[in-house]
Amino acid sequence: MSSPSAHDPYQALRFRDFRLLLTGNLVASVGSQMLALAVGWELYERTGSPLALGMVGLVQLLPVLFLAPITGRLADRHDRKLVVVASQVGLVAASLGLAALSLSHGPLAAIYGCLLLRGVAAAFAGPAGSALPAEVLPEEAFENSASWRTSAGQAAAIAGPALGGVIIAATHSAAPAYALSAVGGLLFVGLLLPVRRRYRASRPAPGSPDESNIASLGEGIRFLRERPILLSALTLDLFAVLLGGAATLLPVFAKDILHVGPAGLGWLEAAPSVGALGVALFLAHRPPFRRAGSALMLAVAGFGLATVVFGLSQSFWLSLAMLAALGSLDCISMVIRDTMMLTRVPDDMRGRVAAIEGVFVGSSNQLGGFESGVTAQIVGPVASVVGGGIGTVLVVMAVALVWPELRMLRTLRREGEAEQPISA
Repeated sequence: MSSPSAHDPYQALRFRDFRLLLTGNLVASVGSQMLALAVGWELYERTGSPLALGMVGLVQLLPVLFLAPITGRLADRHDRKLVVVASQVGLVAASLGLAALSLSHGPLAAIYGCLLLRGVAAAFAGPAGSALPAEVLPEEAFENSASWRTSAGQAAAIAGPALGGVIIAATHSAAPAYALSAVGGLLFVGLLLPVRRRYRASRPAPGSPDESNIASLGEGIRFLRERPILLSALTLDLFAVLLGGAATLLPVFAKDILHVGPAGLGWLEAAPSVGALGVALFLAHRPPFRRAGSALMLAVAGFGLATVVFGLSQSFWLSLAMLAALGSLDCISMVIRDTMMLTRVPDDMRGRVAAIEGVFVGSSNQLGGFESGVTAQIVGPVASVVGGGIGTVLVVMAVALVWPELRMLRTLRREGEAEQPISA
């Protein structure tokens, strides 16, 4: 007879609504990954400028920064599922616009306009989407669900770039990749509509009086300031990925350093997710973390070291190996952070805190891409990547000194009672 406390690696997958949500995210993410690769390749082919690649991140970051006061409050006061559905419609429209511009060889300004629309839609989808799993699962399944959501995301990040690279190489056009991204968004909407939310706290009615958007966001900021473990984990992610991200420059490495073309770029884009998928599946089958803080800091430090090796590599296979290592280590960080956002934040605050997390994550990914493009333009891609990796290691050391609470963190489960299911 099994122990009552035996770990169930498929705990979250036993819930139908979570399976629908997970599958929809997987399909849409495959399309988004294809689109990201296609945009990077097309812009670099047309401009030959690393700065043009960096601008992709900046354009998509601005909506996340400026709309954060609205998006978090909206996710806490309105139907999160409907917010995600509406956001997907915006993402689909932007994908179709990119396809039309690619076929007509439209102006670069219009391409960046479509990317801005994607950034707006993603800004609204982020807080609502990150909080939605808590409405279809009991709290004891949160950590397991984070592993499976990370697994799905990494599987998409493997399939999307690889498929996108093959499509571009075969058709000599990015338009089919953009069109398939739109199809993925529509399929996500179809899978999301039958999802039923069973676990949620009461929240104000949409028309009831409430604080302003700015005050609402301020409440989320105060919540994080009073919880140094959450704040330090987000800060670590912000600066580590801001400095250590090499993904934006992969088209440069593929074309000018490794000389592997669009198909090789697809494999370079997919390599981090190959490593991350393996680790995510491993984490789903292991018991919850017992030394989560140490695991997080070691993973981010290893991320920085692997970034340095990748930047110095002249070998396609060594580069693939280092990118796989980057994904493996980043996956550990993602699972820990995502679990903390669900277990240590009450339901009526999840939207606002997720909006702030979106600013942190968006800043690290998108602004980091802009930073990589600018530094590569000035000092070259190799120096840009190697310097960023060294900076990541230094950030880990600084966070360990400023927030010893994170270093000593053990379990990810918050204290208190789990939320109770609502009636169907």
